[in-house]
Amino acid sequence: MVEFGRLRQAVALAGMQPDDGSLLAALAHVDRSPSSTRGSHSPDPTPDPEADRLRALVELAVDGDAEAFGQLYDHYVTGIYRFVYYRVGSAQLAEDITSETFVRGLRAISRFSWQGKDFGAWLTTIARNLVTDHYKSSRARLEIVSDSVPESPRTAPSPEEEVLSLVSNEMLFTAVNQLPTEQRDCVLMRFIQGLSIAQTAAALGRSEGAIKQLQLRAVRSLAKNISEDVR
Repeated sequence: MVEFGRLRQAVALAGMQPDDGSLLAALAHVDRSPSSTRGSHSPDPTPDPEADRLRALVELAVDGDAEAFGQLYDHYVTGIYRFVYYRVGSAQLAEDITSETFVRGLRAISRFSWQGKDFGAWLTTIARNLVTDHYKSSRARLEIVSDSVPESPRTAPSPEEEVLSLVSNEMLFTAVNQLPTEQRDCVLMRFIQGLSIAQTAAALGRSEGAIKQLQLRAVRSLAKNISEDVR
């Protein structure tokens, strides 16, 4: 099941922060949860045992260690599934594309290089290409599903949160998929999949500054469009 909490939080912040600088600063805190930093290899002076473990697993997998690739699958599969699910709207199709992502990843792992590409971002690029190929080949229409995602109860909601409480998952899904392509993929990677700015930049082949601007424009558009739809 896909988590919508971070995306809803980002959209709410866009409604509460009229200044772009303040919104960028606020968005930087949205993804500071354990799942959002999984697999990140951004430069950090603080030792990161998990990042070191993942890097060692990747290096073993590159050398043909199937068990190491299996551990990488366990680590990254949820994030890849979330990204794909929000693109296709079908749990079965998302499972199929996620599975194919790792099949292709396994076939190509011997050619993986760290230069300019985090491993999680590399897998995301494969998944993104598979989704694109799916729509090109089948001309499929988006199948919007209504999975029920419980949200944690909050006290004294703000006006922005009250508006968002009226937004169904289907409305949020539709609004995201109406964004321009790069904005859509950026916001999915950042707030559904939980990639860092650096990982998202690597997956999309853009600078970190460009990713910050893409997510800013995306959440601004989502907040505006969703507010108009529920009023």
